[in-house]
Amino acid sequence: MSELMSSIDQRTQLVGENRLELLMFKLGTRHTFALNVFKVREVVTVPKMNQMIGSHHHLKGVTNYRGKSIPIIDLRSAIKITIGADNYQPENVIITEYNRTVQGFLIGQIMNIVNTSWSEIQPPPTATGKNNYLTAITQVEIADQNELVEIIDVEKVLAEIIEYDIAISQDVLDAEVVEHLKGQKVLIVDDSGTARSQIRDTLCQLGIEVIEQNNGLKALNLLRSWADEGKKVTDEILLMFTDAEMPEMDGYRLTAEIRQDPRMSDLFIALNTSLSGSFNEAMVEKVGCDRFISKFQPDLLVDVAQQRMREVLEQAK
Repeated sequence: MSELMSSIDQRTQLVGENRLELLMFKLGTRHTFALNVFKVREVVTVPKMNQMIGSHHHLKGVTNYRGKSIPIIDLRSAIKITIGADNYQPENVIITEYNRTVQGFLIGQIMNIVNTSWSEIQPPPTATGKNNYLTAITQVEIADQNELVEIIDVEKVLAEIIEYDIAISQDVLDAEVVEHLKGQKVLIVDDSGTARSQIRDTLCQLGIEVIEQNNGLKALNLLRSWADEGKKVTDEILLMFTDAEMPEMDGYRLTAEIRQDPRMSDLFIALNTSLSGSFNEAMVEKVGCDRFISKFQPDLLVDVAQQRMREVLEQAK
C-alpha cells in the first residue's frame, strides 16, 4: 500500500501542471508511436500465448499475467499498418489498463519515456481523415533531431474489437428526473471521437442535447466566450463531462482553470476517463471535480446527469 500511495503522490504532482509522460515505441516502420505512461502497467518481452479459436483477427491469443488471463492485441494490425510486414517481428508487449480492463499490445522496439507538456501535443492533421487511429501528434527530440510522434487512439482500437454498449438499465432511471432532463444541454470534452460518440449516444436517449469539444483549451475558450457575453455558464449547460488526457490542455488543467474563474466556478464537472481509479480519485480531489467515472459505463453517465438535475431542481425550490 505504501508503494501504491507513493506512486499516486508522484503522479499527482503532474495534476494541474498540464504535463504527461509518453512511452515511445516502433511498429516495424520508420514512424514512432506513443501511449501515455499513466495507462501502462508494465512492458514485457513477448510471452507465451494460447490461441483463441474464433476470436477477433487482431487478437493474437491470451496469456497469464500476474495470475489472470489477459488478451494480447496485435497493435500494428489493429491500426492497419501493412508496409514492411514480411520483416516485422514483435519484440515486446505493453500491458495496459483501459476502461477497467487489462490487455496487452504487441509492439516492436521500445524507444524511451519522455516528459512533455500537453500544450506541445496537437490534434492529428485534418488531412489524416476520420479513419485514422491517432488522438494526437507531437514533436520529440530523438538523437538531436526533432521527430514526429503519433499518439494512438487506443479507445478506438478497443471499440473495433469489443463493441461498447450504450444500453441504459431501466432500474437506473428516475422517471421524474428524466422528464426534466429533456432539452438540457451537456458539454462533452474528449479527444477521442469514439468516446464522444459513446457519451452522446447514451445521453441522447434521455433527450439531452450535446455540445462537443475535442480538447480542453477549446472547451475553456467556449465557456469563457459565454461568460464574456454576460451569459451564466450554468444556464447554458447542465454539466460538463471531460476526459483527462487531451491535446493542448488536459482535463485536470481545464477543471483547475474553471474553478479559478468566478464566472463559471460552480459548473458541475465529471471526469470521465479510461485511466485507473486509484490515481484519478486522488487527482479529482486535488483539482476539484464533482464526480469521477471510468469509461465506458452508460448507467454511470446517466447517474451523473440525474444527480446534477436533482441538485438543480432542489436549488430551484
